[in-house]
Amino acid sequence: MKLKITLIALFLFAINVTAQEISDTSFGKGLINFTAKDSSFSVKFAPRFQVRSISSWDHDGDQYGSPEHNFIVRRARLKFDGFAYSPKLKYKIELGLSNRDISGANDYNRNTPRYILDAVIMWQFAENWELWAGQTKLPGNVERVVSSANLQLIDRSLLNSRFNIDRDLGIQLRHKSNLGGNFLMREKFAISQGEGRNVTEGNEGGLQYTARLELLPFGAFKSKGDYSQSDLKREAKPKLMLGFTYNYNQDAVRERGFAGDYMERTDGTIYETDQTTIFADAMFKFDGFSFMGEYAKRTADNEIATEADGVTPTGDIVLTGNALNLQAGYLFKSNYELAARFTTVEFESITSTLPRKQYTIGLNKFIVGHKLKVQSDLSYTTIAGNEDNITFRLGFDLHF
Repeated sequence: MKLKITLIALFLFAINVTAQEISDTSFGKGLINFTAKDSSFSVKFAPRFQVRSISSWDHDGDQYGSPEHNFIVRRARLKFDGFAYSPKLKYKIELGLSNRDISGANDYNRNTPRYILDAVIMWQFAENWELWAGQTKLPGNVERVVSSANLQLIDRSLLNSRFNIDRDLGIQLRHKSNLGGNFLMREKFAISQGEGRNVTEGNEGGLQYTARLELLPFGAFKSKGDYSQSDLKREAKPKLMLGFTYNYNQDAVRERGFAGDYMERTDGTIYETDQTTIFADAMFKFDGFSFMGEYAKRTADNEIATEADGVTPTGDIVLTGNALNLQAGYLFKSNYELAARFTTVEFESITSTLPRKQYTIGLNKFIVGHKLKVQSDLSYTTIAGNEDNITFRLGFDLHF
């Protein structure tokens, strides 16, 4: 109830401000941009939402059946960012309101909705050095770190849904340097709780350790385009980012490290096993053409969860395996874009999960970049080489 009252108050404040004065901001730059007169803090408020229509046809081994149709609000979020006390101390708060944003209640978050996506401060304590603290995305695969507001297709790939490391609570150290000419290098390190976002009931298992190295041989992308899909800025010269991530989740207690079911035993204890995830990815852009490639692999010391006797299976299995995702698009001068994606996911035989391949083509119309766009895509999926599903999705994004 308190959260609902707070959100209503924020909206009323926004309406009151905009009703009384003309702002020099513009669409896509935030609903509210405020800086204190003494420059002691600033705040930018930018709500956004995504609406989707989904039609899906399942193959029953003989033919495709009747379609299932679904309309959803895929994401509805409130984002606040700015600086506090000094421009060198930045912050970000992002709240999720849609069912998909807040689902996942369990005993470890007091069975409450998971409203908080990001709550992090970022302190630039020295030149080219930043210290982050709080809850936010770990420096994992590039597709996951790209905001859902800046995607080239309706949603992320199967690689991401099965193997990403997502958000967690902890600290991050980030550094960047110039290796000569335009060659940039960025290093990112994180130590986090290891169980994902909004965990409130202690820290089960061990901690999670993440390290990422990024190489940009041709210099920085325009407007941080290495973490935004589609070449909306039409890079005049080729730009490339190569990324490598290593993640080690010590004594992980969930089937996918940060997510999935907690591997609980009948005696009330939780099964623990070390999980390791590696990523190699690339982002390339030039003159309207964009390409993103990713490889992911997850391993575990012991995939099959057992009871306290170390022998009897509990029924939980760590999802291990590897995946490859290749995605490309070309933006025409009319701001229409054609995009395509190929994803293959293979699981360790011990998981008894069959391999999948997915082929996707998409058509986008950018009205105000990613802030106002209409997207559609068509996906064809196979399981173990057999026809499984065809899905068509259509949607729009609106980001203040």
